[in-house]
Amino acid sequence: MKKKLVVLGSGFGAFSAAKELDTDKFDITIVSPRNHFLFTPLLPSTTVGTIEFRSIIEPIRNIKNTVYIQALCNRIDEINKTLYCEDPDTKRTFTLGYDILIISVGEITNSYNIEGVDKYAYFLREVADARKIRSKVIDCFENASIPGLSEDEIKCYLRFVVCGGGPTGVEFAAELHDFIDEDVRKKYPDLANRIEVILIEAGTKLLNTFDEKLSEYTLKIFKRQKINVRTNSYITRVTEKEIFVNDGSHFDYGLLVWAAGNTATNLIRESTLLKNKRQKLVIDEYLRVSGTENIYAIGDCTEIPGEPFPVTAQVAQSQGKYIGKALNKLTKGKHVKPFKFNDLGMLAYIGSHKALANTSQYKGSGFTTWLFWRSIYVTKLVSLKNKILVLFDWFKTFVFGRDVSNF
Repeated sequence: MKKKLVVLGSGFGAFSAAKELDTDKFDITIVSPRNHFLFTPLLPSTTVGTIEFRSIIEPIRNIKNTVYIQALCNRIDEINKTLYCEDPDTKRTFTLGYDILIISVGEITNSYNIEGVDKYAYFLREVADARKIRSKVIDCFENASIPGLSEDEIKCYLRFVVCGGGPTGVEFAAELHDFIDEDVRKKYPDLANRIEVILIEAGTKLLNTFDEKLSEYTLKIFKRQKINVRTNSYITRVTEKEIFVNDGSHFDYGLLVWAAGNTATNLIRESTLLKNKRQKLVIDEYLRVSGTENIYAIGDCTEIPGEPFPVTAQVAQSQGKYIGKALNKLTKGKHVKPFKFNDLGMLAYIGSHKALANTSQYKGSGFTTWLFWRSIYVTKLVSLKNKILVLFDWFKTFVFGRDVSNF
């Protein structure tokens, strides 16, 4: 008899695990409020139209011989092996039993309880977030084009602020710069020289997980691109029209994109499963949640004591593949080796057809690395359809420019 296996989530870890699992051995049910897998490394490219939204998503229902339920899991009863779930639209609740559970719910954006952030800032985690940012960016340019505005009003609309100097914040700032340099100058010529992009980072440098020289190179490129980088700074309060910074300064703005860190989901935070001080599930070297026999957890919401892996899609995908193969082996009585992470390094786009590669064997930057960055991400896309669409989007953007329609 097949065992009931439930996967919570639809990100890199969950998607990879579900594709690896043997459907002859398991009845697989995937529970997630999002009915698609999202290739998040290219999400910043969608905020300005370099890539279209549907080019980087893949329906969960495309995974063969699995059941998908669009719902949010609110509570895990590990004693009775029961999940308490809710339809996010109708709020209808239901329960779901399991024999084996894989938790891969990731984390959510951390606003650090700073006044006004949740209300006025734009996050960048989902396609819906990218759509809102793209619409707001175009609104800022159209609003700034209205006749009769004062110079201060125009500059307010054209001040774009990014909070967070990690990969998401840096890549969004880079994509925004390209949009301004390659498209806004042609379509909004009177506004191009009034635009200001500010990147605020609480630490001493950008991309603190990258090599020091690559971080310095990024700062040099951003200065050349006239992106105002403010390190050792953090936002203390946000209102509808103003941003307040820890050094006492404040300024008005048109758009604030918040990419300043992650925190645990409510499911993990309120769970009785063993967690560490950072509210991450404690798992062993076989990715089993400590103190359980049939609950596994992977991705951003977990940590193996003494082995703090980077919070990246690469780790989640690697763990997802491992747990899928491991569970297949266990059903056949085969020995399973502990999980070992092979760190392939990190990539980041920094604008002007330049990128960074931070790997153990190669640390590079510039145009050639940008070609490498693109080629790697195309190969990592999960379907042939995605690969074709992304390549077409890049070609279309190169030939025709980005679309500034707002709808």
